[in-house]
Parts: sequence; C-alpha cells; structure tokens
Amino acid sequence: MTQDRTGTPQHTPLGWPPRTRRELLVKTLWIGVWLVFLSSPVEDLVDGGHGTGATVAGSVGLAVFVGVYLTLVFRNMGRPFSPRVVLTLGGILGVLAPVLAYTLGSAWLGLFVYLSVAWGATLPLRAAYWAIPASALAMYLVGLHSDEKEARGLLFLVVLIGFAMTGVGQLVRTTIELRKARATVAQLAANEERLRLARDLHDLLGHSLSLITLKSELAGRMLPDHPDKAAQQVADIEQVSRQALVDVREAVTGYRRPRLAAELAGVQVALTAAGVAAEVPAEPDLADVPEEAECALAWALREAVTNVVRHSGADRCAVRLLRRQTLDGPVLELCVEDDGSGGSGTGPGNGLTGLTERLEKAGGTLEAGRVRHGFRLVARVPTAPAADVGSGA
Repeated sequence: MTQDRTGTPQHTPLGWPPRTRRELLVKTLWIGVWLVFLSSPVEDLVDGGHGTGATVAGSVGLAVFVGVYLTLVFRNMGRPFSPRVVLTLGGILGVLAPVLAYTLGSAWLGLFVYLSVAWGATLPLRAAYWAIPASALAMYLVGLHSDEKEARGLLFLVVLIGFAMTGVGQLVRTTIELRKARATVAQLAANEERLRLARDLHDLLGHSLSLITLKSELAGRMLPDHPDKAAQQVADIEQVSRQALVDVREAVTGYRRPRLAAELAGVQVALTAAGVAAEVPAEPDLADVPEEAECALAWALREAVTNVVRHSGADRCAVRLLRRQTLDGPVLELCVEDDGSGGSGTGPGNGLTGLTERLEKAGGTLEAGRVRHGFRLVARVPTAPAADVGSGA
C-alpha cells in the first residue's frame, strides 16, 4: 500500500505494471520477501561441507534460479511475457530445481516450492494443473535419494501453494484483460465522438454554406440594377454566417439539439432563396415525440433540403409530416420529395450515411431513392401511442 501526496493510503493495483518508483519498490518487496525461505540452501552452501567446485556451482545455480524466478513472477504482475518466453523460463526453473536438489542434498528441496509458485502464477490453467503435480512428484522422487521424510513434509505444501497461485495468476490475467477492455472502450468512445462531430459539422455547414452560396449568386446578379436588393441579400448572408458560427460552436461543445419547428421555418427560407416552389407543413404537433427522435428528424429535414438546393436542380419540393401506425407501433414520418434529378452520385453520400446512423440510434429508419418524377427521402421515428393515429401535421 502506498500514499498519495495528501497522505491518503492507496493500494498498488494488482495486474498493473509499476508506474512510480514507490510502486516498483512495493512490488519488489512483496515478491522478494518470500525469498527468506531460501535460507536453507544458503546455509547449506556456507556450512554444508561441499567442495569448492560444488559450492561455486551451487551458488551460480541458486543465483540463476532466483533471478529467473523473480523475472518471471515480477513481470507476470503487470506485463506478462509471451507464452513462449514463459515456457522457456519455467523450463529453466524446472531443470535447475531437481538438479540442485539431487546433487546438493535435501536442504535444496525447498526450491520446488518456488517452482510450484512460478508455474501456478504464470502458466495457463490447463498447463498448470499438470505441471504442479508433476513438480511435487519430481520433488518426492529426488527426496528419496536424500531425505524421504523431508520430501513427504513438503509434498502437500508444494501442491497446495501451487494451486493457490493459479487463482492469483487468473486474477492477474483477468485484471489485465479488463484494463485492455477499458482502454478499448475509451478508444471507441473517442471514435464515436469524432463521428458525431463529423456528422454535425457536415449537416450544419453543408446547409449554411449552400444558402450562403445561393444568396451570394443572387446578390451578384442584383448588384448592377438593384443595389438595394443586393444589399439585403448581403445582410442575409451575414446573418446566416453568424448563425452557422453559433451552430458550429454548439456542435463542438455537444449541446446542439436542432428543433423540427425551427428547421421547418428555415426550409421555407432556403427553398425560396433557391427559386424552388416550397410546400411546407404548418407548426407540427410533437407532444408525444421523444426529444432524440425529433432531433433525428430535424437533421434529416436539413440534409434532405440541402441536397435539394445543391444537387437536384428541382423546381418544386414538398415536405410532409405524417403520423402512421405500423406493425412496430406508431411512428412519425417525414417525407421530402422533389422533382429534380437527385444529383449525379452513384451511391449514398456522407450525409445520408450519417442520417442513417442518427435515425438508427433513435430507433428509426431511413429510405431514400429515385421515384418516377424525382427523388424522395422518407425518415421515420417511433412515437408514444397517440389517440389520433394517421392524422397529418
């Protein structure tokens, strides 16, 4: 356990790599304190009466064993090795433990406890279930050569602590997987926010810039003969550009919620400025329409009219808002139909793709395509049950 700058106790998170020197020290102490049980091999090297060659070989073997053990277990607590490296290091421990215990005596049988800990904490569960009993059996067979009583006393401990460490290893792996999933969720949330911002900017600027372009063309044509009317168009351009700036700022901050009534009023202005005969419904009744559904329809209306103004070359455009009863329940249907060519694209553009995503989030649907005398876009969103189903707005 560590403390932050305010003195509040904080636990070093399990399954996380050390992020500070203090966490590194805590994890090192937590793992290294258990090396105290290696006192028997150390005492045997000092007082065991082994020859110089055996003492040197035993010291080197013990140093390698401890180094591999610490490396394997320490890395498993935060950034595990690949399965191949784990098997290689575990194999080194699996060779050193029986060799040292067989050649240097019963004082070295305790190495099998560390071997069982390492295998239980780092190996996959299926492999650990076989490796731990195998290490206990190997220890007992080696103990028959030196001290069977000591081997019998350690047999249960080797098996018990090995299987206990499988639970710790599984907990560490689960924590690591949760950490990765958390990072993935954060990345997906960031990507979703980028898509939202891209959709909003496309819908906002596409509509506003189209209107600015139309009014600029009108002002240019009116300027020689009708400077007063041209000045009015320039004033309208300034107003639209200022509103576009406000809309973009709201979209960036995430507060943009277009209202269907306001969009209907803007549609009338945009179509008239483009020289398109407009048929727009009066103030709609949206009492039982969820806010998210209304917002999705407002974006659909803006995108549809923008496409009419920019691409269709239409002379007439009709906007209808109807309530319908479907097999899935009552819906509010927005239909935008014009008599133009529908543009030159061969597939759905970014605007229609974004609209489909918006409507799907609100539980609605989008249909768009050529009809006999022009182009039609139909957007539907679910509503609460109403008494006057089928009445027009």
